[in-house]
Amino acid sequence: MRHLNYSHLQYFWAVAREGSMAAAAKAMHITPQTISGQLKLLEESLDSALFDRVGRRLVLTELGHTVFEYADEIFTIGSELANVVRGQETGSTLNLKVGMVSSMPKLIAERIVAPAYDGDEPIRVRCHEASLGDLLGSLATHRLDLVLSDQPMQHGLSMRAYSHKLGDSSLSFFVRKDLAGQYRDPFPQCLNGKPMLLPTASTALRRRLDDWIDNQNITPTIVGEFDDSALMKAFGEAGIGVFVGPTVIEEEISRMYGAVAFGRTSEIEEQYYVISPERRLKHPAVVKIIGEARTRLFTPRTKAA
Repeated sequence: MRHLNYSHLQYFWAVAREGSMAAAAKAMHITPQTISGQLKLLEESLDSALFDRVGRRLVLTELGHTVFEYADEIFTIGSELANVVRGQETGSTLNLKVGMVSSMPKLIAERIVAPAYDGDEPIRVRCHEASLGDLLGSLATHRLDLVLSDQPMQHGLSMRAYSHKLGDSSLSFFVRKDLAGQYRDPFPQCLNGKPMLLPTASTALRRRLDDWIDNQNITPTIVGEFDDSALMKAFGEAGIGVFVGPTVIEEEISRMYGAVAFGRTSEIEEQYYVISPERRLKHPAVVKIIGEARTRLFTPRTKAA
């Protein structure tokens, strides 16, 4: 493929956004047959399928997801350019592309990123959630400005990136309010035999939790394991079992999930990092995020007594 046909790419982009050729055709005021033909030409030029048909639905292939991400950025920038050319000044909007690992607590991620909106320039934040390995790949190809992670980048990786520690927080144990009466025994012995929701074994927090449970000589009943911290809390809100969260956002977790914190430990600390492609930070929003997190979010008060 020597040259990319942007008309073909735009038809693909429309189908991916709208979810079907019929919907894309209606939005673009053309026939579905036209879109089908142009999409076929694009797939032939790429020598690979961009969609799989599942029943009546079109589902993006792995390559389709990659092409869509690029197309989305291309046509978003193109739309801004068209506005400027037409004299509809958009202003100097600062773009911040953020990747976050799935195990990162969403409330923590929001509080880390939120100060970026307090600057003088208007900003547009795009968040992408994936595994740390996938996010580092996107960081290396400049598709992300930073990665939020609960562990630093491993040494020995053949890429230029740097881990900037933001801070850490002790851990709180939560249960739905109406079940709190079952946990009146001294902590952590009250966890013995109780249903518990945990992160998956691939996460740094799970490894610390497993060691702590062994050291406490307790045996909770593991009833669920989760890559996504928000999903784990949702199961906890449903009363399935005990779940954990950072003490730094204990009040927010209790309020949002109808839960109560009945125990805390400073023997387990969740650590939070920004991983950037450069050691000396240049992006003004990234500089602000790191400074605010270190001075306001993660302070000694977040530790358990």
